[in-house]
Amino acid sequence: MKKKQVIYIHGGNSFEDYEKYLQHLRDSDFDPFYDKQKKWKKTLDKDLGDSFEVFAPMMPSGHNAKYVEWKIWFEKLVPFIEDDVVIIGHSLGGIFVAKYLSENKLSKKILATYLLAAPYDDDDLDDSLADFVLPESLSLLEEQGGKIYLYQSQDDEVVKYNNVERYAEAIPSAEKVIFEDKGHFNQEEFPEIVESIKNLF
Repeated sequence: MKKKQVIYIHGGNSFEDYEKYLQHLRDSDFDPFYDKQKKWKKTLDKDLGDSFEVFAPMMPSGHNAKYVEWKIWFEKLVPFIEDDVVIIGHSLGGIFVAKYLSENKLSKKILATYLLAAPYDDDDLDDSLADFVLPESLSLLEEQGGKIYLYQSQDDEVVKYNNVERYAEAIPSAEKVIFEDKGHFNQEEFPEIVESIKNLF
């Protein structure tokens, strides 16, 4: 039996110009143990079980992301996608998924799309979204995205709550899933999304 496919697109940072990126590096705290932190996205394949196959590509230059680079890299994954794929975009990965699926027709059927703490624009962000800019209409995303879920936590300090409201307005058929205390969805475990994905099948 073919495994059920899940694609996870991680977040990142983007900047209007290189000097702002360098200043961000200067100002940022350095955590030598960051890569060792336990996070749900690292164990998603194990949590979903053996009947699932999770693709989590490392997108190019995540600390200074460019949409066109992410688009090129994502399209290298497309030939491996089967029908009824589930796509998850988290934070910058969320607006990437929303933009890509609003501007490009995927050749395979999408069963569900999850946008987690996805910025709608950079009005309330500390940093610029650079070329991660949504088109005027998200109708193609709504048409091909399958069941669309908008996940947001009310205490997210990175992407403010009003962003999910704007997505909900742009994608009327989407289902909002609101939490009170999950911040920017960087917790160790996320049983709610694991259960939601399993229930799709």
